[in-house]
Amino acid sequence: MTPGPGPVQTLRSEHLTLEVLPGLGASVLNLHAASGRPVLRAVDPAAVQTSSQCASFLLVPYSNRIRDARFTFGGQAVQLRPTTKNGLAQHGDVRGRPWQVAQAETGFLRATFDSRDFADMNWPWAFTAAVEYRLHGPHLDTTVSLVNADTRPMPAGLGLHPYFARGIGGTDPTLEVDTELMYDTDERQLPLGAARPVTPAEDFRRPTPVGQRQIDATYTAWNGVARLDWGHRALTLTADNVYSHLVVFTAPDGSLALEPVSHATDALNLAAQGVDGTDLRVLSPGQTLAGTVRLTLEGDWSGMAGDEVTRG
Repeated sequence: MTPGPGPVQTLRSEHLTLEVLPGLGASVLNLHAASGRPVLRAVDPAAVQTSSQCASFLLVPYSNRIRDARFTFGGQAVQLRPTTKNGLAQHGDVRGRPWQVAQAETGFLRATFDSRDFADMNWPWAFTAAVEYRLHGPHLDTTVSLVNADTRPMPAGLGLHPYFARGIGGTDPTLEVDTELMYDTDERQLPLGAARPVTPAEDFRRPTPVGQRQIDATYTAWNGVARLDWGHRALTLTADNVYSHLVVFTAPDGSLALEPVSHATDALNLAAQGVDGTDLRVLSPGQTLAGTVRLTLEGDWSGMAGDEVTRG
């Protein structure tokens, strides 16, 4: 598998321009307002070698981290290949692989993926996936679906990993997220048990500046809405109910990741331990897990940003 961005599919509407890399996990390269102002972190295509350098990527057939890249399911031990320096499996196994363009129009793109096309998949169940990107009005809708193509029940999850531009016009936005619970974690950001109520310092139910704090936290008991507000402009993320958890991450490049995901970090192991509320799904053969996330621009997105290109 050769890294690199490959050809770009560009979608346009009156309000938004979206660039997608089907050959690199159907990841989002850039999302701009019609003025050229970045909505997600701005990415230099020449610097992109992996999906981690994109503006957003897909998490399939599970989201976030798996402790020591192993878990037990259906009474069987499953060992994956570690994909991080500290021995975890992370972010599924589709984001660095080529997807097939099934339909492309001015404001719409559908791309598909079949794990059976790859002999080195880091997942022991066969599955198919699809993503649809649709621009309409001030909205970007992203619909992800995952189908169990195996003959056995399959644990399943999905998510999105968008990085949002923060310092638009030199102003840091407030973050508002209506979520009541979060997970305590260890040094590898793995949950220690069930989610517990947020403390005042972790509570974004009222608009709160992120400021200089460093965040890498998974929230749940979430109403599916997150909002960034710069004063004259704002952005609202709205997720279907399947996305029961939200990861909030202040990235090293200054962007803010707000990741709607369908289960807790390390849900495969937490569920096996009897921890409640992880929302790990199990798909029967042929069954589908799917959900849509909408990004909506509000207010004045005119004008250009000068230097918001992510550092590779």
